[in-house]
Amino acid sequence: MSASLDATLAALADPHRRATVDLLRQGPRRAGELAQAAGLSAPAMSRHLRALRLAGLVEETHPPFDARVRVYALRAAPMAELKAWAEAAEGLWSDQLLALKAHVEGRGA
Repeated sequence: MSASLDATLAALADPHRRATVDLLRQGPRRAGELAQAAGLSAPAMSRHLRALRLAGLVEETHPPFDARVRVYALRAAPMAELKAWAEAAEGLWSDQLLALKAHVEGRGA
């Protein structure tokens, strides 16, 4: 497993961060909007957004009209890596279950 996948899984281990990712799936949002929607204080949301940003899951931009405003959006690459890992794990389990089925059915014949 890669270090970036480890960071993604560690960041997503927190339920508030998963909820934030769910909110960002709807589109980019300001930090204050995320805090309000998640029912968190601004400092708490800031800590979660920092963890998500350090893990590479979100990116921060500033609109041209106000550099103090922070807008967060999801990055696709970490989620694609997570999806590929999950699909590979699922394939392994499917192969193992098919082998078990063949073994069991071979004994019953």
